[in-house]
Amino acid sequence: MLQEKPRAQFARREALPVRRVPGWWSSLTVFLLWALGLFVVALWVSNGGITGMMTGTAGILNELGRLTGLAASYLLLVQVLGMARIPFVERAFGQDAVTRGHRITGFWSFWLMLAHIVLITLGYAADTQAGIWGTLVDFTLNYPAMLLAIAGTLALIMVVVTSLRVARRRMRYESWHLLHLYAFLGVGLALPHQLWTGRDFLASPAATVFWWSLYLGSIGAVLVFRVLKPLIGTLRAGLRVTKVEQLQPGVVQVTATGRHAAALQAQGGQYFNWRFAGPGFTRANPYSLSAAPRTHRDGSTDLRFTAAIVGDGSRRLATLRPGTRVSVEGPYGKMHAGAATRPGALLLGAGIGITPLRALLESLPTDPRTGRLEATIVQRHSDEHDLILADEIGRIADARGAQYYQLPGHRVRERASWLPEEYAHLADTEALLLLCPDIVDRDVYVCGGPGWMDAVAAALHRLHVPSNQIHIERFAL
Repeated sequence: MLQEKPRAQFARREALPVRRVPGWWSSLTVFLLWALGLFVVALWVSNGGITGMMTGTAGILNELGRLTGLAASYLLLVQVLGMARIPFVERAFGQDAVTRGHRITGFWSFWLMLAHIVLITLGYAADTQAGIWGTLVDFTLNYPAMLLAIAGTLALIMVVVTSLRVARRRMRYESWHLLHLYAFLGVGLALPHQLWTGRDFLASPAATVFWWSLYLGSIGAVLVFRVLKPLIGTLRAGLRVTKVEQLQPGVVQVTATGRHAAALQAQGGQYFNWRFAGPGFTRANPYSLSAAPRTHRDGSTDLRFTAAIVGDGSRRLATLRPGTRVSVEGPYGKMHAGAATRPGALLLGAGIGITPLRALLESLPTDPRTGRLEATIVQRHSDEHDLILADEIGRIADARGAQYYQLPGHRVRERASWLPEEYAHLADTEALLLLCPDIVDRDVYVCGGPGWMDAVAAALHRLHVPSNQIHIERFAL
């Protein structure tokens, strides 16, 4: 039978104010994306898309080439907006949904872009005696900005290839992240070709205004939210490393303190992209807060994260010295109390994934009637070396009235399960109901390895837990 961990003593502290996420934000964003996509199709129709297809084979190929090119351009810009880290989008959807949308739109825009190239080439070749290769040469040499478009296409192909799971596993996170930024370059190089020669970009004032606004808005969002906002936030916060602790082999904990770090408005469970002065400063790494931000009497605020050493970036954390300057982007993610839709919560963490849940446990608001926290936290760990922050979690759970369970041991091997072998006799859904009988009426926060989170999510869906109550955070595309 699943056993609740014994309680310890922990000094009570007031929960931090919770910044709620309006439920209509995500609905409005999805509506706008679909509306703009339909407007792109409407522009194609109004500029002769349907009538052009009635002129024969060449017309059909050319018009389909125009339509796929427009759709690819639109989805590329949606990707750019997703990569811009627009705050209300991040808070409304969370990293998991943004990542999933980024992957889907990325591959669709890639295949639509290839379809555009093939269809346009075949359509133009059908009207000339030059053939396919002659048409390609003519495009390259005689059409404005075509060389830039080819370079942009190659950059986007490189981004897609390096984002495939097989290639992604073989690359360091820092190298992959740097290559992924070439998506911005690819979109930028394709812009002159589209605006100078694309009929649908020039056919009417409405089309010109629409596409220029969309491009400038996307570029502006990247500059504001990926460059200016982090720069201003970093300069204002004034963060410096104040403590570096080796909690156990392979796990390091870093605390950074800033005079005005409270202005970042971070919440327990969210994450930042962190950079530290010195070698490797250009490469950012995402780490979740493992404790709610703490403000001292002098107004300075501590931000703390706990990380497993798995690569070059995390390996450097153990060598940081107090006083090292810190640059941050964020806070990001939906793993915070403001995303809650129900009074109660179930927190499921595995390995290093327990760290944002420890911060969330500290940040969730208590029931105003009882003064206690209606929450259950479950920590999965393979062995004692994988048991992270357990003492802190036990003390917080005791002080706030939450239930705390540990599930030790390696995962079940006979099936895709989130349970350890000791509980292999239980179905995944049965174990969740034993831990939290009213799970359907709670928000569920999940963080851990990708396969483990997939198994948890599958069990939650089989229990018919509403999707808007399931909060999962992933950092890998």
